[in-house]
Amino acid sequence: MRMRVAIVYNEPQQSRYDAVGEEKAVLSVLEAVEAVHRALLELDFDVTLVPLVPPLERAERELKNLNTDLVFNLFEGFCGFPETEEVVPPILSKMGILFTGCPGPVLRLALDKAKTKLILQAAGIKTPDFQPLNPKTLNTFQLDYPCIVKPRCEDASNGLSAESVVHDFWALERQVNAISDSYGGDAIVEKFIAGREFNATVMGNSEFTVLPVSEIVYSLPSGMPEVLTFDAKWKPDSPYFEGTKPVCPAEIEAEEQQRIAETITTVYRLLGCRGYARVDLRLDQEGQLNVIEVNPNPDISPGTGAARQAEAAGMTYTQFVEKIVQLALDGKDNENRYSLYVPRRQTPRNKNTARHTRIQTL
Repeated sequence: MRMRVAIVYNEPQQSRYDAVGEEKAVLSVLEAVEAVHRALLELDFDVTLVPLVPPLERAERELKNLNTDLVFNLFEGFCGFPETEEVVPPILSKMGILFTGCPGPVLRLALDKAKTKLILQAAGIKTPDFQPLNPKTLNTFQLDYPCIVKPRCEDASNGLSAESVVHDFWALERQVNAISDSYGGDAIVEKFIAGREFNATVMGNSEFTVLPVSEIVYSLPSGMPEVLTFDAKWKPDSPYFEGTKPVCPAEIEAEEQQRIAETITTVYRLLGCRGYARVDLRLDQEGQLNVIEVNPNPDISPGTGAARQAEAAGMTYTQFVEKIVQLALDGKDNENRYSLYVPRRQTPRNKNTARHTRIQTL
C-alpha cells in the first residue's frame, strides 16, 4: 500500500499585502505546492492537496478530517496573518500525524525577530544591536546610525526597500510610521551591518547536514544600500533584482565555511529547529559573523535559496523533497552531530579544521 501524503498550504487570498504591492510573495506558495506535488508523485506517494482558508475553526476541521500518514507542511499562515503559521503543527501533533519541518513553537519564535534576537544574545551569539519601536516610542531610540528598519513579525522581505536603511531621525521616523501603518505592531530597528552576506540551510533533527553556503552578491548603482529587499526577491524588472545575485557555493575558504556551519547549527539547535531551516548572516567590520534572520520552513520553491543549495549539494529536487519527508519519518534520534558539505574543489587546510565537525562530501 502506498504511503499517503497530504500537502497542507495556505490558499492565497486578498489581504493587506495587496495594498502595498506585495501579493507576489503570497502567491509563491503555489509554486512550492506544484513542485513538491510533482516530486511526491515521482516518489510514488499517494498525494492529496489540502488548501486552508480562514477562519481557524474551518481549517481545524479540514485537518481533523485528514486521512493521511504524513503532512508535508507548506502552510505559511493565512494571508495577512503570518502569526497563524504556527497553528498547523500542534493540531497535527495532537492527532498523532507526522509532519515535515519545524514544530509550532519554533515557527512562533522565529517570526518574532526581537524575541529571537534576545535568545541569540543570551546565548552569546552575535546579532546586530536592535530596538523594537513604534510611533509612540520613537523618542526612546538609542542606537547609532545607520540602521535598518523592518517589520517585527513578517518574512519574505515584506516591508524592505532601499528606504529601510536610515541615516537620521527623520528617515527613522518615516520608516517606523510606514511599517506601523502597513503591517501594524512594532518595527524592529537594527544596527545596519554592511559586510558580506551569507545564508545556508541546515537539515536534520539531531544529526545535522549543512548544505552549501550561498553568498548574496550585490552590484547595485551607487547610493543604493546593499539589502535583500522585496524587489530583489520578487520584481524581475527592478534594479534590486538585477543587482542582487546569489552565488552558491559561496567563494569562501574552507575555514570560513566551517565557521558559518558551526554558527548556524548552534542557532538551529538553540531554537529547537527540526527538519530544515535557513539562517542568514553578515560579516561586520571586525570580520565577525552576525546572525540576521532565522527562517524555519523556508520557501523551497525551485530556484529559491534552500532548493538552490540542495542542488549544489548534488541533490535533484525530488531527492531534496524525499530528504525532507525522511526527516519527518525519522523523528528525533539520540545523536548530536552534524555533517558539513564541502565542495569537491575545496579541502580543509589542515586536520584541525574539522576537529569538532564530521565533514561529509555530498
